[in-house]
Amino acid sequence: MRLNKFLAESGVGSRRTCDKLIEEGIVTINNQRATLGAIVKKNDCVKVRNKQIVNKKELKYYMMNKPKGYICSMKDDRDRKTVVSLLPNEESRIYPVGRLDYATEGLLLLTNDGELTFKLTHPIHEIPKTYLAKIEGILSEQEINSLRNGIVLDGKQTHKSKIKIIEVNKKFTNLHITIYEGRNRQIRRMFESVGKEVVFLKRIKIADMPLGNLKRGEVRKLTPQEIFYLKHL
Repeated sequence: MRLNKFLAESGVGSRRTCDKLIEEGIVTINNQRATLGAIVKKNDCVKVRNKQIVNKKELKYYMMNKPKGYICSMKDDRDRKTVVSLLPNEESRIYPVGRLDYATEGLLLLTNDGELTFKLTHPIHEIPKTYLAKIEGILSEQEINSLRNGIVLDGKQTHKSKIKIIEVNKKFTNLHITIYEGRNRQIRRMFESVGKEVVFLKRIKIADMPLGNLKRGEVRKLTPQEIFYLKHL
């Protein structure tokens, strides 16, 4: 964690104020004068004016079954409902990990752990997310293979995906699709590229962590085992 963020979260002051303290030379890490941009590690001893600073921020982790009709944001200038409104009343400054679009439901994580959020959302880590999708019409083998191999969105090819057909009838195809990145409306746009519309979309799993039996709109804390699993993916 950056030093100014560590100090700010510990109640020393705003990040700008903390930067000024660092510049004044009154902040030390392990008894060595700190510099702007310094990184604080887990067991480092940070002092301001020779007084040790302890980061009091409590990390919190939640799972939500996001309902359709909510946006993954802290607030909305169009007065749409936000997922944070479903959190327990006493919680604040807990943020969605990535985004599910307005019409998509399912597994959503929320936390104030910035390091974990980066790990789960940055494409470089290729964390798989699995969705249940209902597609209008029947997919040909050629269309399925095209989606599996990656298609071009905004001039850049998507990563390969996994597709498992669950049920097919004359009007709809139900399937599981696993992707390894999270571009804007990616799955809907992938199927649009082969002329198919997604009429229902629900995230059911992140890596091997399932949504389980959490009902629409319900929220629960992650277990210590689940937190450990996510941090060690």
